[in-house]
Amino acid sequence: MFDSIVIGGGPAGLSAALVLGRARKRVVVFDDDNPRNKVTHESHGFLTRDGIHPSELKELGKRDILKYPTVSVEIQRVSEIHREKNHFQLMTEQGKLYQTKKVLLATGLKDVFPNVKGLDKFYGSSLFSCPFCDGWEMRDQALVVISENQEAAFNMGKKLSNWSKDIVVCTNGNRVLTEIQKRSFAKNGIQILEEKIDELIGENGQLQKIRFISGDEIHREGGLVTVGLKQASPFAESLGCVISDNGGIKTDGFGRTNIPGIYASGDTTISTPSQLIMAAAEGNKVGAMIVSDLIDESFKL
Repeated sequence: MFDSIVIGGGPAGLSAALVLGRARKRVVVFDDDNPRNKVTHESHGFLTRDGIHPSELKELGKRDILKYPTVSVEIQRVSEIHREKNHFQLMTEQGKLYQTKKVLLATGLKDVFPNVKGLDKFYGSSLFSCPFCDGWEMRDQALVVISENQEAAFNMGKKLSNWSKDIVVCTNGNRVLTEIQKRSFAKNGIQILEEKIDELIGENGQLQKIRFISGDEIHREGGLVTVGLKQASPFAESLGCVISDNGGIKTDGFGRTNIPGIYASGDTTISTPSQLIMAAAEGNKVGAMIVSDLIDESFKL
């Protein structure tokens, strides 16, 4: 019987496992090695590791947690989770069974991209989703914001203007911005193009041009794409966890879901921006809460 099983080997899951291991709790981390940021070449904003490749950060994290004898890592997918009377039973795709007192869902999210031809060629190289993660590298370039959502298009256009004054917002055929938002953009020199995009053009991951269905083209060197988000795994729903309006797993702020013994942390809660350092911090907090709950339960009469 494990004290806790962590599903997800990203910064939230590994950080939680580190806390659990240091608390002498028996824990296994399941990781299918298919992270959301697998197309990213560099990760930024993580103190002491700015610019590190995501896979290297992950390997360093695994090395840290495996120093503790009660921690193990399994590179395989969990296929089922069943709630028993006083514990949970998990089955892997290989048919192995595991039993645990607590489960931490750190499975993350999946991106839902706008339907734009060629987008996959540039995402992670010259098109990104987070201005704080990649704005510095795109500073003073000719940039684009591609968004079909009113709030996202406006917010991303505003934020990106911190790093460049040459910005075009493309809504891909959607008239989503209000007149007030358009005037605000015009005041700050941000151009809006509402025509549908035909194709993104460039070489070796570097965006060069955007072609519209009219045949018109504009030169752009990079920018931001706003994406939709959905849960990367079905476990929260199958277990009966409450999902917030934004699609994240709802917690009490300390990682506890409405299902006793089930916790959630990292991007899967959508409670903080999708940045590695924030996910790691939240994993640390939730790991400590799991330890505290386990201790408290052992003192109950």
